[in-house]
Amino acid sequence: MAQRFALMIAPADVADDRADFSSTFTEMDVAAPALSVGELSTQRGDGVFESIGVIDGHANEVEAHVQRLAHSARLCDLPAPNLAQWRQAIEAVAAHAPAGEAVIKLILSRGVEHGPAPTAWATVAAAPDFSAVRRDGVKVVTLDRGYDLGAAERAPWLLLGAKTLSYAVNMAALREAKRRGADDAIFVTRDGYVLEAPTASLILRSGDEFLTPAPGGGILHGTTQLSVFEHLESRGFTTRYETLTATDLTRADSAWLVSSIRLAAPITAVDGAPLASDLELTAELNEFLLSPR
Repeated sequence: MAQRFALMIAPADVADDRADFSSTFTEMDVAAPALSVGELSTQRGDGVFESIGVIDGHANEVEAHVQRLAHSARLCDLPAPNLAQWRQAIEAVAAHAPAGEAVIKLILSRGVEHGPAPTAWATVAAAPDFSAVRRDGVKVVTLDRGYDLGAAERAPWLLLGAKTLSYAVNMAALREAKRRGADDAIFVTRDGYVLEAPTASLILRSGDEFLTPAPGGGILHGTTQLSVFEHLESRGFTTRYETLTATDLTRADSAWLVSSIRLAAPITAVDGAPLASDLELTAELNEFLLSPR
């Protein structure tokens, strides 16, 4: 089986209600050129994307991901994606996933400069091995995001709640974290509120309550965080969204970064100060997240 499988998608109008979209998918040679030199996703990062975890060919949290794709497209003034088409594209690429853990990437770009339509494609490939990170955890540093908590509402053109292809800042934050001797970063607003990690959501435990920063203030609503909360609620725990400060993070009983591919990684230190890890609960969360859902 090839290391990666890819489909180009001819985006259908949102009102297209056909039952079968397979004629809009074209299998691509992943070693061959596929994008125009005028493609705005590569020139300007002008587009949106999703990463979906796949377990033994089963794509997890599909509905949450396609709904977030539509949300990001709306914030970026992209044509609304036909979600039935995208669901079928996910099913088509998932059929080519390798055994074990894999990752599906969905990309919706504004297309070629001055072109008539968006460009879209989906890929699937084996996922990196994150077993050690799930077991041993991550050290994090807090980094100034450069704006206050009200910036997303005050300046929607910053696209702070969209999952865009413009990830240069996120990657720079990870490099800075490593320069400071940590594994990951957590963004903090200028007025002292915690947001999220560059590629993950944040969950804190305080007693029997589990908290995550409220999905406002430019925070991307995490699909894995939603799944974790559903699991915790089924176990009788209280979950809630809260405006959390950096002090809340350092005083937490335990904390995790959660995402679709890495899953639940316990935070073991914040800005050099140790943070307790709940190994038993972490193992339970990852067992749940590795199950089809």
